Amino acid sequence: MNAAERIADAAQGILVGEGARAVTMRRVADLAGVSPMAAYKHFPNRQALLDTVAERAFRELAARWGKQAPGGSWEERAFGQLADFLDFALGRPHLYTFLMTDHRERARRFPGDFETGGSPFRNLVVLVEEGMREGILREDDPLEVTMALTSAVQGLVQLYLGGRIDLEEDGFRALCERTVRRTLDGVRK
Repeated sequence: MNAAERIADAAQGILVGEGARAVTMRRVADLAGVSPMAAYKHFPNRQALLDTVAERAFRELAARWGKQAPGGSWEERAFGQLADFLDFALGRPHLYTFLMTDHRERARRFPGDFETGGSPFRNLVVLVEEGMREGILREDDPLEVTMALTSAVQGLVQLYLGGRIDLEEDGFRALCERTVRRTLDGVRK
């Protein structure tokens, strides 16, 4: 592993464990076993390092997304993607917050950035398009339908991570599934 990868790994480790605010160039360099000047050689500033971490994390998520029930029915695959999302959001809450809700200059923006690959969101758009082709879902704008299916769960995750939903994790996951089922009822053919 080269120095740039070690630096990015160290930054990602700190971010996952403690959040983006805990990521400093000096701390990352120390953890990666390089001098602060070496860290700046690879990443001109903290923001460039965090942007690299974000892109790496999105690629990793996109590669893993949709692996639950890969050969299942359309609905099984849809709820498999919900499970993937919740595994990510609840299992790595600092990374989730950084990628999904923190203000970042280079953050993906709806709709344009979601029409191309490289995002777990795109995997769900493909599934929604398939559902429309197969007559499971009404014909509509796939990006907007995907946003409708995901935004309620993202809101619930924000409330849960903020301590505003008083359920154990299993109960919270069940609430999310019921919410998606209600939303699906509104877009089914």
